[in-house]
Amino acid sequence: MHLLRPLLRRSLLLFVAAAALALAPRATNAEALLVVEADSGKVLQADNATMPWYPASVTKLMTAYVTLKAVKDGRISLDTLLTVSPTAASQSPSKMGFRPGTQVTVDNALKMMLVKSANDMAVVLAEGVGGSIDGFSAMMNETAQKLGMVQTSYVNPNGLPADGQITSARDLAILARAIIRDLPEYEYFVHIPSIRFGRRVTQNFNRLIGRYPGADGFKTGFICASGYNLVASATRDGKRLIAVVLGASSGRMRAVRAAQLLDRGFANNGLSWLKPSLGTVENLAPIDATPPNLRDEMCGPKRKRPASDEDEDTVASSTSSSSGETGATFFAAALPPPLFKPADLLAQPAEASEPVVVYTGPTRTGAALIAAVAADTEKDSPKPHKKKAHVAAKKPDASADAKSDAKSDAKPAAKQAKADTKQAAKPEAKPAAKPAAVRHASAKSNGAAAKPSEKPAATAGDKPAAKPAKPKAAAKPKNDSSKPAS
Repeated sequence: MHLLRPLLRRSLLLFVAAAALALAPRATNAEALLVVEADSGKVLQADNATMPWYPASVTKLMTAYVTLKAVKDGRISLDTLLTVSPTAASQSPSKMGFRPGTQVTVDNALKMMLVKSANDMAVVLAEGVGGSIDGFSAMMNETAQKLGMVQTSYVNPNGLPADGQITSARDLAILARAIIRDLPEYEYFVHIPSIRFGRRVTQNFNRLIGRYPGADGFKTGFICASGYNLVASATRDGKRLIAVVLGASSGRMRAVRAAQLLDRGFANNGLSWLKPSLGTVENLAPIDATPPNLRDEMCGPKRKRPASDEDEDTVASSTSSSSGETGATFFAAALPPPLFKPADLLAQPAEASEPVVVYTGPTRTGAALIAAVAADTEKDSPKPHKKKAHVAAKKPDASADAKSDAKSDAKPAAKQAKADTKQAAKPEAKPAAKPAAVRHASAKSNGAAAKPSEKPAATAGDKPAAKPAKPKAAAKPKNDSSKPAS
């Protein structure tokens, strides 16, 4: 018994050290991580959860919340038509790219904003609900205060870089819980797998949807200063968790981080007594600090290609070295390692699903919807093809000088046009060529009958034949007129 005491004491010390390591904030990583229970708000893990952060496009969750509250209160409806203003059209990508004056329903604007993360649609909703960007931002800030998001302030509805646009993982978890609690009938907006506009199909940037078991929301975000952000949720066995990841190195890595948080949260259901209680998300103490600026890491010269919210590749970290899971972590949490790696799971194709159709104009169904989709498809078609077809119809001769970038089915028409032009020029050249052929025939013996057909071609460039050959000079404009069409 006396021999076992040192071993037990040493094991206990190792356990405490590992637990302290697992619970300590990861200050060395520029990330904020948080996972909470959706119904109770109980915090299961929190790393830098109250550090102020730039929200980027997860701002659109508040834009959706304020808009859908207006719908629920009867101030507007999902069928309300809104108009794209010059201000909305001028927003930076990602966006739908509609021209000013285009009309779109609240329903379609929400779907485009939450799936494609369209910045122009966020402004359309803001102007339609709040009258202006400033007016809607005031509504967003008022709502944030009512919800207890004490670390959050908004300047615009889409999350594009702006002074004063700040939040935290804590506040984003509070917002996600509010959407689930206050807007259950409209929650489907935050887990649409994909949308189709015309010929364009856009997959949701949240890679957990359709890949991670039970994933059912919410929204991604990215600007250079914030890194890759994600608010995600998933449900298993009737239990729903919310995970927040801020400052991940890539679009893929934020999904891996969220999957790891959710895995740990679901596996921790019966073993919470092993870890000290972290309380509820509302009770997390805010930190008074300046948000970290990750611009150099995310958009600096070391990056191989421009970063964006659509980036799906791991850039700053490898899966093996940055999985965030170590033996000590699992030992401290008394959890077995996961049966699968989140990175491997998320690398699989998403489950097949039919894209949700979005369109411009008023709400339509049946044949009217089909016609609206066809009209949007026509407008969304590449313009260069239309231009070439128009020029070809107006000036058929231009196809005679088709260049290497023309379509293969246009080449026979071009060759035929050249052949017709040469054939039309021959009857005019023969009368002028005959006298020359006769003179040459009389000058040479034994050659008059042998080469009657070759002489006209040989003398086509002589001075006597130059005047009748002017139709060839008239054909030159075909080369010049075809240049603008190339």
